[in-house]
Amino acid sequence: MSKTNGRPAPWNRGRKLPPEPLTADEVTRLIKQPSSRAPTGIRNRALIVLLYRGGLRCSEALALHPKDLDIEAGTVRVLHGKGDRARLVGLDAGAMAIIQVWLDKRASLGFTGRQRLICTLRGKPVSGRYVRSLLPRLAKRAGIEKRVHAHGLRHSMAAELSAEGVPLPLIQSQLGHSNLSTTDRYIRQLAPQEVVEAMQKREWSP
Repeated sequence: MSKTNGRPAPWNRGRKLPPEPLTADEVTRLIKQPSSRAPTGIRNRALIVLLYRGGLRCSEALALHPKDLDIEAGTVRVLHGKGDRARLVGLDAGAMAIIQVWLDKRASLGFTGRQRLICTLRGKPVSGRYVRSLLPRLAKRAGIEKRVHAHGLRHSMAAELSAEGVPLPLIQSQLGHSNLSTTDRYIRQLAPQEVVEAMQKREWSP
């Protein structure tokens, strides 16, 4: 095993592991793990919703400010996506309701628009490192055996949209892919529905 700064490097360092989209039930169990009363729990619920229902990259979610949200319109403005491209994504009313609870809580804590939307209780930015440790911890408590990470929630959202029949260009726009071919490869890897359906139609009697 290689070492980093004198410590053993993670076993999967440098390896690209296959995606493991979560089911809707698994995501529901995950979201229920953070406290619905403690400020950090309310914040973490809002973060999970942004990653899952918005399909945001972790860095995109952590870079948001309150001004980037339009609760009434159900939109989130990502100002600096991959390749420094801006985009507007949609969020359903249920997701916005969870985020609104955090907006109310952070306002009661004295935070203003100067602090990031997802911030610590001292108003400092939440780090990606914190998120990388948070999600597996919540997944373990929820009894989820799959690898759970921020990009996996993005995978889950993309797979659900495909299963719901959402047109590929709309999925591309929501995810912020520069090319439709990228989204097509993404979906085929995550939700190869045509292959599954073709195999299910075969008959066999042992």
